[in-house]
Parts: sequence; C-alpha cells; structure tokens
Amino acid sequence: MRFKDAIEIMRPINCLMGSLTIIIGLFNTRAGISFEMLMFNLVFGLITYFFLAGSGMVINDIYDIEIDKVNRPDRPIPRGSINLKQAKFLFFIYISIGIGFSVFNSIIFNLGPLNVLLASFFGFIGWVYAKWGKKSGFFGNIAVGISFSIGMVYGAILNSSSIPPYIYFFFITAFSLLVSREIIKGCEDIEGDKNHGVKTLAIKIGIRKSTYISLVFSITAIIFFILPIFTNILNPILFFVLMVFGLIDVFYAIILMLTTKLERKDFKRISLLLKIGAFLGLIAFLFASI
Repeated sequence: MRFKDAIEIMRPINCLMGSLTIIIGLFNTRAGISFEMLMFNLVFGLITYFFLAGSGMVINDIYDIEIDKVNRPDRPIPRGSINLKQAKFLFFIYISIGIGFSVFNSIIFNLGPLNVLLASFFGFIGWVYAKWGKKSGFFGNIAVGISFSIGMVYGAILNSSSIPPYIYFFFITAFSLLVSREIIKGCEDIEGDKNHGVKTLAIKIGIRKSTYISLVFSITAIIFFILPIFTNILNPILFFVLMVFGLIDVFYAIILMLTTKLERKDFKRISLLLKIGAFLGLIAFLFASI
C-alpha cells in the first residue's frame, strides 16, 4: 500500500468540501472569541472533520467492494492497491485521529464532552450508513443529510456551548435539502437500485409519492433558509442577497417536481438544481459571517 493510495481512498476533495461546514459554524459564532482561539479551533476542527469524513469514505468502500468491482473498478480496493485488511486498518487510524483531535481540542480549551460526543456520533453514523443505511433507502438519506450538515453544529460548539438559533436553522436547511436530493437520486436511479437490492423510497412507495416527500423536505429547507434573516446573524445583507439566488434555484426545482413527467431526465435536472441550491446555501451561510 502506497501513501498515495491511503490518501486517495479518503476522497480528500469530498472531505475538504464538507469541511466548509466547520468554517461556517466557527465563523458565525466568533463574536467574543479571541483570534488565537478561533484559529486553534479552526485547525483542530478541520482536522477532526477531515479524518472522520475520510474514515466514512474508507468504511463505505469496504462494504461496497463487490459493487465497486463493477461500478468503480478504479478505486483503490477493487483495483488491488489496498486490500481489505489494510483498509480496515486505515479506517481505525482515521477515525482515531479524528476523535483524538476532538479530545485534544476539548482538553486544551476546557470545552467539556459535547464536542467529543458529537465527533464520535459523526464517526459512528458513517459506519452505520455504510453497513445498513445505503441499502435501507430513506434511513440512508437521513444519514447522508446529518453527516454532511453536522459540521456546522460541531464548529459552533467549539466556540461556545450556547449555540445561536441561526446555526440550527443553517443545519436544518442543509439537512433538508440534502435529504430531498437523495430521495430524487433514488428516483433517478430506480432501475439500477432494484438490481443491487437497494430499498429506496422510490422502490418502496413509487416515484410519484417519493417526489412528494422530497418536495416536503425542499419546502422545509426554504422555510429554514429564510428564518436566519430574523435572527442576529453577523451580516444579514450579504446573506439576504445570496439567499435570494438559492431560493430561486430551489423554487425552480420544486416547479419541475410538480410540472414534469418525472422521467429520468427530469430527475437528473432536479437533482442538479438541488445540488446547486445546497452549494449556494453554504456560500450564503459563509458570507453571513463576514
């Protein structure tokens, strides 16, 4: 096993993108926090998230080895660059580094156990998703939403145990939009999922009903995306400007859910719009802290 393979299996680009949630949580709760502590929390928080997310990627590849031999033969395990024993070792190392840095951060700044518990939960849910969640359909959708969005809450509690309401609004917005998109992806990939025994909502209750459930989550995301305007966010003007673009994008996705024939090409467009909406939301949350 080469060092390059050990990094590649983490899918570092995905981990870095998810780390943006840590920055959002930290910077939006920085009032009254010294620059030195903010920077320490930023470094420790990013390392914690990066390695915990990376451990989730590794355990996912361990459980998906047979599927990846067909769908992703270029990944380290199916191509033979990393064997299963080495992959399990990497999972243990990465999750230990992630939780270890959360413990170290807590000890240095006397943060208490909450951030360590949250980091441990993040690592645990990555394993649960890989073992059971992916094929369980809706439970897996929920796990994806939590895993990506939890960094905002984690970043916030590094600065203060008293988390402002808008951080929860940010979390619910991102969570709801990601769940909505995961349901739509299940509708888009319904034929392939049937062949692999994946029990998505689309397979269990049908495409039309699944789309309505996705619609509910998108509307929930819109509501909680607007609510931070009525709180004491640091920069409401910049947030509002970027929020408008995000709202337009998600509204358009909802219109397509309601007006198209709900064929595969339609779900592909809706999924892309929801992905863009989630990205615009993260940018808006980030700019709210400037």
